[in-house]
Amino acid sequence: MKELQRLLDRLIQRANINLREINYDATPVIQNLVPLRQMDKFYAFYGISNYHPLDLQFQHANLAGSYFLGKCRVASSLVYKSDVRGDELKKKGDVFKFQNFEIPITRDEGIDIEDSFLVKTLVHNFSHDPESLEWFFIKDTISTHYANIHGSPCDGCFLGPFATADLTTLRDCIIGAFSYVQAGEISHMSIKPGTIWVRSPGAFNFFYQYDRSRLEKYISYTTGSAPTGIFMEVAEACKEDFQNIFDRVHIEHPVAVPETASVDRYALVKGGTHISDNVLVAQRAFLDNAWMGKGANAQENCYIVNSRLEGNNVTAHGAKILDAELGKNVFVGFNSFLNGRPKTKLKIGEGCIIMPHTIIDAETPLAIPDGHLAWGMITGPADIKTNTISIKEFAAVSDHFSMGDLFFEGSGKAFVEAFEHRIQHILEANGAFCDGTCSLGHAQFNQKISFNTLQPYSEGDLKGLFPTITIRP
Repeated sequence: MKELQRLLDRLIQRANINLREINYDATPVIQNLVPLRQMDKFYAFYGISNYHPLDLQFQHANLAGSYFLGKCRVASSLVYKSDVRGDELKKKGDVFKFQNFEIPITRDEGIDIEDSFLVKTLVHNFSHDPESLEWFFIKDTISTHYANIHGSPCDGCFLGPFATADLTTLRDCIIGAFSYVQAGEISHMSIKPGTIWVRSPGAFNFFYQYDRSRLEKYISYTTGSAPTGIFMEVAEACKEDFQNIFDRVHIEHPVAVPETASVDRYALVKGGTHISDNVLVAQRAFLDNAWMGKGANAQENCYIVNSRLEGNNVTAHGAKILDAELGKNVFVGFNSFLNGRPKTKLKIGEGCIIMPHTIIDAETPLAIPDGHLAWGMITGPADIKTNTISIKEFAAVSDHFSMGDLFFEGSGKAFVEAFEHRIQHILEANGAFCDGTCSLGHAQFNQKISFNTLQPYSEGDLKGLFPTITIRP
C-alpha cells in the first residue's frame, strides 16, 4: 500500500499549492476522508452499450466502488464510490453557442480527472467552459461526500459535502457544505456553507444564504471530521441494502418495468414501488413505496420514499423526497430535501420549481400551491410566505426583488425562462416524451447497458492501486 500512500501525499501537496492564496490547508481533510484500508475493498465498474461511447483510460489511480460511462480518463487520482457519467458529452461536429460565438467541436469531448480526490461525487454532463470545449477537466481538486460536479471544470478546488458546482468553471475556489453555485466562471473565491447563488452575467443574480445554526441540523461539517446531520443519516441508512446490490452478480428488481422505462442495475428499488412508461431510475437511486408517474425520473443519489410523483417530474442529482405528493411537471433541484410526515404528506403543486438545495421539512401539514417557485428553508406556513412566490409573479420582476433572506436583481423573466428551458431539456434527454418511435432518451437507451468490473491489486506495495487500463471498442 506504499504507492497508495504516496499518491495520497501527492494529492495533499497539489491541493495545498492551489489553495494557498485562500490560506486553506487540505491535509486534515484528505487524511480523514477515507481510510486507505477502505480503498482496496471495492471493485470499480463501467457500462457498455451501443448507444454510449466507450473510451476509458485509468493510470496510477484508485477507483474503489466508482462507476464510469462514456469517454473518461483518470490519472494519479483517488475516485471513491463516485459516478462519472460521460453519456451527454459534446460530439465532434457539434456547435457550442456561447454569447455571440458559435464554436465548432473538433473532437469528441472527454472527462479528464487528474491529481484529484473525489468521494461519493457525481460528475456529469458537458463542460460549459468555452476555452476547454473538448475536455471537461477536474484537476487538483478535492470533492467530498455527495457533492455534484455538473458540467463544471474544476482546477485547484475544494467542494464540501453536498456542495454543487453547476455549469460553472471553478479555479482555486472553496465551495462550502451544501452550497450551490451556478455562476458562469469564478476564481479565488471561498463560498460559505449554505450559499445558493445563481448568476447569469448581465441577466440576473439570485442569492440566498442559509442561517448556519439552522442548517447544522441537516448538514454539519468540520475540517478533519466526518460530515453529520439528517442528510448523512438518510444517505447512509441504506448502506447495507446497497452493499447487497453490489455484492451480487445478478439482480432482479421486485417491480415491473415497462419497455419504455429503465431501472439501473445498481439502483435499489423496493416493493410497493410503481414504475410507469418513460421513467428513468439511475444508479445509486433508492425507491421505496414510490409511485413514479409517466416520464418521471430519479437521478443519481436520489431517495424517493412513501411518495407519489404524478409525471414528468425531474428529481435532480441527490434530491430526497420523503412522504410527499408531487403534481405533474414538478422540478426538484440538486440535493433538495422534501420531507413530509406519514400521516400529513407534504404536497407540491403542479408546475412548481423547487430550487436546488431547498429544504422543506414539514413540521405541520404543508402545501406549495401550483406554479410556485420555492427556495431556502421551509418548515411551516410562515416560511411559505417568505420562501415561495408564484412563477408568473417572479417573471414580472424587472429590477430588484427581495423576500426574507433572498436577494434578486435583474430580469425575473430571463431567470424563469432559463429554468424552464433547462427542465424541458432534462425531460427530453431522459426520454420522458418517448412515443415509441422518436424522442428516445436515457430511459430507453439505458435498458441495454451491460457492466464489467475492475479490481485493484490485493497485496504488496501496489495494494489498492488499479493497474493501468485502456478500454476501447
